Amino acid sequence: MLALSDAVNSGAIPNAEIAIVISDKPDARGLELARERGIETRAIERSGRNREEHEREIISVLREHQVDLVCLAGYMRLLSPCFIEAFRKRILNIHPSLLPAFPGLDAQRQALAHGVKVSGCTVHFVDETLDGGPIIAQRAVPVMEDDTVESLSARILEQEHQLYPEAVARVLACG
Repeated sequence: MLALSDAVNSGAIPNAEIAIVISDKPDARGLELARERGIETRAIERSGRNREEHEREIISVLREHQVDLVCLAGYMRLLSPCFIEAFRKRILNIHPSLLPAFPGLDAQRQALAHGVKVSGCTVHFVDETLDGGPIIAQRAVPVMEDDTVESLSARILEQEHQLYPEAVARVLACG
């Protein structure tokens, strides 16, 4: 979220604004950081509701703020068909692997367990499949002999912070 905010503020993502930052956790650090930057925030908790009810409230808030593009960051749940349909081809996600390799959780651990020599990150459109939507951009990161999940994750995260704003700018430029 901060990388996207910085890119909007610097003009690297031209003619854009971050309309709102939403989390399902009221104490999420991202909400606090967004507020510090003057970005509107909203916590929309899941408790006591099923996925579709929760997502319908998020959809309502996004529409209220006239959001054109939804950028997921740290959202670790599959979106329902209802949400995807509301923003089809307008939801982006970043994933810490070179998809289609290692979708889902613990991508860096999966990469190390398989002994790959190159990993990386992918920005993709979100569809009904787990990390399976059309790929927008990827960035490779070498896997070192002595890498741990933590060291590989840190190097991938550096690239994610560069790649996500570039991909968002590309998508917005294409309309």
